Amino acid sequence: MSATAHTPHIPVVIVGAGQAGLSVSWYLGRAGIEHVVIESKTPTHAWADSRWDNFTLVTPNWHCRLPGYVYEGPDPDGFMTRDEVVEWLDGWLDTFTPPVREHTTVTRLRRPNDTGFELTLNSDAGEELITCDQVVIATGGYPLPVIPPFASSLNPAVTQIHSEEYFNPEQLPDGAVLVVGSGQSGTQIAEDLHLAGRQVHLAIGNAPRVARFYRGRDCMTWLAEMGLYDTPAQQYPGGKAAQEKTNHYVTGRDGGRDVDLRQFAREGMRLYGTLTDGKDATLRFVESLTAALDKADAVYNSICADIDRHIEANAIDAPPPSRYDPVWRPDSDPTDLDLAAAGITSIIWAIGFRPDYRWIEASAFDGGGRPMQTRGVTQVPGLSFIGLPWMHTWGSGRFLGIDRDARHIADTVVDALGESRLRLAAAQ
Repeated sequence: MSATAHTPHIPVVIVGAGQAGLSVSWYLGRAGIEHVVIESKTPTHAWADSRWDNFTLVTPNWHCRLPGYVYEGPDPDGFMTRDEVVEWLDGWLDTFTPPVREHTTVTRLRRPNDTGFELTLNSDAGEELITCDQVVIATGGYPLPVIPPFASSLNPAVTQIHSEEYFNPEQLPDGAVLVVGSGQSGTQIAEDLHLAGRQVHLAIGNAPRVARFYRGRDCMTWLAEMGLYDTPAQQYPGGKAAQEKTNHYVTGRDGGRDVDLRQFAREGMRLYGTLTDGKDATLRFVESLTAALDKADAVYNSICADIDRHIEANAIDAPPPSRYDPVWRPDSDPTDLDLAAAGITSIIWAIGFRPDYRWIEASAFDGGGRPMQTRGVTQVPGLSFIGLPWMHTWGSGRFLGIDRDARHIADTVVDALGESRLRLAAAQ
């Protein structure tokens, strides 16, 4: 397909109708900018379709703020469940009417010349082409679930699913469960299974942990007050290495609490280091369990110490400081596991996602397939992103930072459209 004089032209196209893309739409609508939001399913569908039944936010409810809409419920320091988040987002969508085209997928985006883009769309009505001046990609940071290559060589009798497919323990066959990954999803799913009485085996990586509450307040409230969620990525302590780390594991379940893997081990959960390989019923691990637990606890205590310094520097009246002391230590670091002998009938892969921008034909990506951007704006004129982790600050990609990021992208788009229209008028 190629564009013709009859090809529909829309000034701005937003690809993805999650909260990030819709936030840009909110601002463009207020500015009177004609645009459309292309969504492969339905707005904010991921919250209802890709979270387990007992999912809760790990950030306090007061973090939840979108353009023209903030959490005003009875529990600002609590943690909304999956269904409460869906209800809250539905309430936001009732406040405006974004121009969304549902059940439509963008299969190709290219820039045939210096003045705009062509998008190939696919829906039940078939394939079509539209053109635009500006494109905002709001498809999420990393949409493709990661499954290790050796997964296909494991015993086919063992059920394997990715964390985004997990909803509750009842969906799994009877028997023990191996969860691979100790990020926020992996540890919370392991806890969900553990609380349901399942025998859980957990292979952990290098994810850090954080206290849920410390010295009278939620840790994330302290960190917000300290400005960590507002610090630009270029100025953040630890630089690029800090931005690549897995988020700290913690939970908002039952009002919020620490996730303490050592305590889980005391209660019968089996812990292992990093899983590296497997075949048939045999899995192999790095001897990293002891070091991983110690490192996670060191980060936990380091964050507490940072909060202590903030309290002291500002003469804040707060309960006395404390530190985490290990309640359990492994006797050894296991290096192998026989799935059959351990009675493991299911594996849940919670090792993350990877980017997939193969449908975008533009020189805007690094060697790892990640967008090269500054506050969401790329060097490709007219191409920008929204909703990426660390797009501008640690708050980017979270409810707390979406409004600010969306406003910046919308301002950039409006400014660019104004300049292009001025150039066009001058040429005429």
